[in-house]
Amino acid sequence: MDDERLLASHEGALPENVLSIAREFWAGFAAVDKIDRPAVSIFGSARVHEDSPIYRGAREVGRRFGEAGWAVITGGGPGVMEAANRGAKEAGGLSVGFNIELPHEQGSNAYLDISYTFKHFYARKVCFVKPAEGFVIFPGGFGTLDELFEALTLIQTGKAQNFPVVLVDTDYWGEMLDWVRGEMLTDGMISTGDLELLAHALREVSGLGAGLNLLARARENDACGLDGERIVARAGQLVDRGQVAKPHWASAFSGSTGTSALRVP
Repeated sequence: MDDERLLASHEGALPENVLSIAREFWAGFAAVDKIDRPAVSIFGSARVHEDSPIYRGAREVGRRFGEAGWAVITGGGPGVMEAANRGAKEAGGLSVGFNIELPHEQGSNAYLDISYTFKHFYARKVCFVKPAEGFVIFPGGFGTLDELFEALTLIQTGKAQNFPVVLVDTDYWGEMLDWVRGEMLTDGMISTGDLELLAHALREVSGLGAGLNLLARARENDACGLDGERIVARAGQLVDRGQVAKPHWASAFSGSTGTSALRVP
């Protein structure tokens, strides 16, 4: 594993280590440059199977973005990643996978139009963020949490503007959000201002459709005045707050009945 060798290396290895990282960024950015449309990065567990409601939900999200002309970016592996890429490809959208060399779990899925396999996590993570208009985050483990909190840190520090983060399945994420409020704020590890940032990032507006519409509308931030609003979405119960007018190409994300076929219990 290149990251392991790099972390264990000693003096004399600096030039090659730096060149190795630079080459990887170059190749990753070249792959990003092939993305010719708005894009969303979708994260979640590699360990869910095709019969899982989470897999079906991610496939539906990928399909909706593909139908609306977006690119779907994932980690290129199985589980949620495969489902989202599969949905996008089935809908005729652009399906992108940025994989990583791992000793387990992470073979590339079969639904990729653009793919690159990284050796270094940090180069890969930059390429998730660089082309994306926002993140959709399904239930997952440590890697998923890593991507979530990196996104929140980028928002908090002003490195990402008008960058919606949609968490799918309030039941799954609810205890974590309670901990953020009850422990981090209470113990002084974050400020009230930070909590206000999280309140925007984690506001519970139920519904897949509302979440996808907000991602779409964030692209027109000069006109819509979102002021960096962020949401948490629970799939299956669309509540569109109607804060701004929908751009014409956002209509694919919401059904006429205000409900979605996607349900993640």
